[in-house]
Amino acid sequence: MWDKILFFKSVSDYPFAEYADHVMHILCTAGNMSFTFQDVRYNVVPRDYVILPNPSLASDFSESEDLEAVIMCLSEPFVTSMSIRSNYGIIGHLSLLVNPVMRLSPHDYRICMEDLLRIRERLAEDGHWFREEMMGYLLLAHILDLYDIHAKSRTGHNLSERNGDLLRRFIELLYHKEYIKDRSLSHYASKLCITPHYLTEVCKKASGKPATYWIDRFTTHEIARLLRQKEIPLKDVADRMNFSSLSYFSRYVQKQMGMPPSEYRNRAVD
Repeated sequence: MWDKILFFKSVSDYPFAEYADHVMHILCTAGNMSFTFQDVRYNVVPRDYVILPNPSLASDFSESEDLEAVIMCLSEPFVTSMSIRSNYGIIGHLSLLVNPVMRLSPHDYRICMEDLLRIRERLAEDGHWFREEMMGYLLLAHILDLYDIHAKSRTGHNLSERNGDLLRRFIELLYHKEYIKDRSLSHYASKLCITPHYLTEVCKKASGKPATYWIDRFTTHEIARLLRQKEIPLKDVADRMNFSSLSYFSRYVQKQMGMPPSEYRNRAVD
């Protein structure tokens, strides 16, 4: 099976376990749906375009009976292999980790719908001798349309090749759960062979947020995931996250999540 680009009619049909490493795109055309992404609940209506760079960060999907959507998932290595010259992708990636939902104008909705339907139509032509190259160019055109839509909604999106590569490596460390080993800014700066100040400035320029924001965001998401598993004692959660003591862990959760871990767990269970 050629699984570099896949389409689904419903989120409930999406095999999250099998394609957790794919990028998920959802264009809502009718009805509505909702989901939780890093402990924030999002409601999606027609003309909303959702991009989940890491579907495992999303949960609790629900769909209305009349939901209609175009759902596409993309192999990350396939997208990377297209070697897009612009470094805007990392800026968009960070932005999507803050808010994965883009509200499209009628014009942008039409453009995205045409892109997706064209990709889906040509994907069915499995006898095409140059299928992979053809699909790559069609997908590239759509990604550049998305870059254009997103870039027009913000300013200051220039990023050098060096800084784009630096941010990619920084986010990669977080995806590989480096925050369990160490959550200090100096640790990541050392890993990337730069100063903490430089890492902070690059993150601010790309996303408007300092590097510590992203370290804490990934950390709290993992803590929240563990706290929702009520069979795991709080002490074990603290140990798994490499906190020196339960009291230190509780103070961290209180500061980052606005409540003690026990209260968050009770609310999550309810």
